Amino acid sequence: MVDRIEKNFFALNCPYEDAEAVIFGAPFDGTTSFRPGTRFGPSAMRNESIGLESFSPYQDKDLEDAPICDSGDLDLPFGDAEQALDLIEQETTRILDDGKLPIMLGGEHLVSLGAFRAVAKKYPDVVVLHFDAHCDLREDYIGAKLSHACVLRRIHDIVGDGRIYQFGIRSGTKEEFEFAKTHTKMERFRADNFDEVLALLRLSEKPVPVYLTVDLDVLDPREFPGTGTPEAGGLSFEDLRICLMQLKDINLVGLDFVELSPPYDASGCSTALALKILRETLIMKYGK
Repeated sequence: MVDRIEKNFFALNCPYEDAEAVIFGAPFDGTTSFRPGTRFGPSAMRNESIGLESFSPYQDKDLEDAPICDSGDLDLPFGDAEQALDLIEQETTRILDDGKLPIMLGGEHLVSLGAFRAVAKKYPDVVVLHFDAHCDLREDYIGAKLSHACVLRRIHDIVGDGRIYQFGIRSGTKEEFEFAKTHTKMERFRADNFDEVLALLRLSEKPVPVYLTVDLDVLDPREFPGTGTPEAGGLSFEDLRICLMQLKDINLVGLDFVELSPPYDASGCSTALALKILRETLIMKYGK
């Protein structure tokens, strides 16, 4: 029999019914405010993952035989943000109802709202850990309340004050930064206080449900040029990797990685970096 190349991430082939976590792509960039192209992020990561080993020398563990299913990309309507969010919410709800961890790959950052709506319904006390170059706290962007520039403001509409922790933020309007002073917990420019936030979460008598959303433009564009809204400065790959490795004992109930835009990544280095961050996070949770 002739062998075939797996098209799943890192050749993950665990059947859905046996999986503990499910990866799916949300290829949508219908509200992108600057340079479109993030809709191609999930397929680029899937296609390029064949070039990255499933073994992590950082953790001395492997993704081989991990209980993770790649369910493919959703078929999302390009011009209808609300319908796209509804479809993402439905998929996330299905995964949660089946007792599995949803892991979404974007796509622009607005797609996080669809997944988060489902998570917040199941876990009303959920806390958000948000890595990003941008505040994403606008009330609207050119009159539109559904925009990747507003996604954390829409999430705040759901969870209220004191439940959103933001890291690496270095861009936004004056109004956004003023809003953050009283409504979110923000660390500008860096993520040096990430371990302190996790220590605070660990003090709770019951495990705190946590949603992780990583806008990959939190990274320095010298390392990660392939994004629609690059912002000078930012975290290094190693900075972000070290932060994410601290989540092993945290009660993650949903996570996403968004804003990879392959058209602005001629060398492929941004896709490779995104894949390595994804690999390390998956191995941290499920590696053997």
